[in-house]
Amino acid sequence: MSVLEVQGLSVRLGGRRVLRDIDLSIGDGEFVGLIGPNGAGKTTLLRSVLGVVRPESGRVRVGGAPPRQARAGIGYVPQRHEFAWDFPISVEETVMTGLVRDVGWFRRPRQEHYDAVADAIVRVEMGALARRPVGELSGGQRQRVLVARALALRPRLLLLDEPFTGLDMPTQELLLDLFRGLAAEGRAVVMSTHDLAGAMHQCSRLCLVNRTVIADARPGELRDPAIWMRAFDVQATNPILAVLGVAT
Repeated sequence: MSVLEVQGLSVRLGGRRVLRDIDLSIGDGEFVGLIGPNGAGKTTLLRSVLGVVRPESGRVRVGGAPPRQARAGIGYVPQRHEFAWDFPISVEETVMTGLVRDVGWFRRPRQEHYDAVADAIVRVEMGALARRPVGELSGGQRQRVLVARALALRPRLLLLDEPFTGLDMPTQELLLDLFRGLAAEGRAVVMSTHDLAGAMHQCSRLCLVNRTVIADARPGELRDPAIWMRAFDVQATNPILAVLGVAT
């Protein structure tokens, strides 16, 4: 069953069209990589699915509902620099902010909310630091907190915007194992990434985006160098093709 349906989505920002006629369908248990160059519209696509960017045309449905009606079913991990890390709150308090729509403003969380937060923190292996101020954390620890914040919702759909940027290898491996595990549990995981070679091995499916969908297939089916040349606006001599193992 499809968790996410995007049909004919076009988005214009600041008078410039950044997405054009995007069609995308993602089902339970899929781990999908969004691949494309800087400025290709990957983050805009994720924000459109989240419901914070208004489309020029087309529609988005999550679990059959418009994004704003399905927000409780969508977990979102933004790029790390987008979060205010100097705010004086702890790890567990930060993770609890992911439940604000469910808890409500100025209301005391229920036990089920505390349990969801504790479970999410354990899943990212941050239990020993649950009460530490987030301003004292390393970059990798902060990324784990953002993932836990999204997982506290126990979402059916998880959106990840460049989750591995600037992380050490152990943290990357920990999070990758977690994302794969979530997909194995039946969650739909959608990840934008610049790690092309990694995505070829990590994801069950790749969607190449450059303002529109260039290709959408399993990694093993994307062996034609012309597809990658079109997606990244590069020539056949570009080393990126060799990195991907599709050079002519």
